[in-house]
Amino acid sequence: MKALLWIVLCAAVVANVSLNLMENNGLHIALSVVSGAVVLASGTGLWMLRREAGPQ
Repeated sequence: MKALLWIVLCAAVVANVSLNLMENNGLHIALSVVSGAVVLASGTGLWMLRREAGPQ
């Protein structure tokens, strides 16, 4: 599960960076919002799946 979330996170970051090369129109804004939401969702999922440091 973590590997999939990392792949989705990396793909969404790359997509968001490459979207900056597009012209500013409605499609650009919509795709930017979607990729930003995917980044936030996958980052939150990874944060929730992290392992707590046990006593040492």
